[in-house]
Amino acid sequence: MTVKPYNSDGESKKSEVKTMFNTIAPHYDFLNHTLSFGIDKLWRRKAIKTLADMPNPTILDVATGTGDFAIKAHKTLKCNVIGLDLSPEMLAIAKAKTVKKGMSDAIKFIEADSEHLPFDDEQFDAVTVAFGARNYENLDLGLSEMARVLKPDGRMVVLEFSRPRRFPFKQVYMLYFKQILPRFGGLISHDKRAYAYLPQSVMEFPDGEEFEKHIISVGLKPLKRIELTFGIATIYVALKQ
Repeated sequence: MTVKPYNSDGESKKSEVKTMFNTIAPHYDFLNHTLSFGIDKLWRRKAIKTLADMPNPTILDVATGTGDFAIKAHKTLKCNVIGLDLSPEMLAIAKAKTVKKGMSDAIKFIEADSEHLPFDDEQFDAVTVAFGARNYENLDLGLSEMARVLKPDGRMVVLEFSRPRRFPFKQVYMLYFKQILPRFGGLISHDKRAYAYLPQSVMEFPDGEEFEKHIISVGLKPLKRIELTFGIATIYVALKQ
């Protein structure tokens, strides 16, 4: 995963990603929902439904950001969730949301590195990451950490952007994704590089069968792959045996 938000010499991708999210945190939710036309909310709901048959799961939401996935998981599944993220500014927004919604007892947030999870082995029934896997500095290390903290028969759910391949939707979407989205996102967030990095990181990310190869390499079994909105995003569900 060589693409970095700012491409600064001597700065790791992890450090740059943390800086980026601290910078854009105040505008993150607005831009997420606006630039996706609100479809990102539907994608999160579908990802959470892949855990609906698990009785009262304990969930770790990695790269939780402003907490939308963690909050929706708790509301849908009535379960306890720990949300983890590198960015203190994003977590501050997530914590404020749970306080406002009266969910502070059920959802906890911690600042930590997703590639070095501060938990013992086999602690969680499910580990999730929504739109965060492509920000890992070392994808296989991040996935192996998620696998490590899963209980046997636990599930990993990854929701991530992917690349549409069907004509003519692919061509129309790529024009929007590479030209319009970065300009609007940069204008609102005052960080042009952050929203130029978004399409660059998606283009680099190994989607579809290629991503499932990474899942297999960390010892998990792919269960299903669900394409969303003509392939703009994909849900990957895997099992720890």
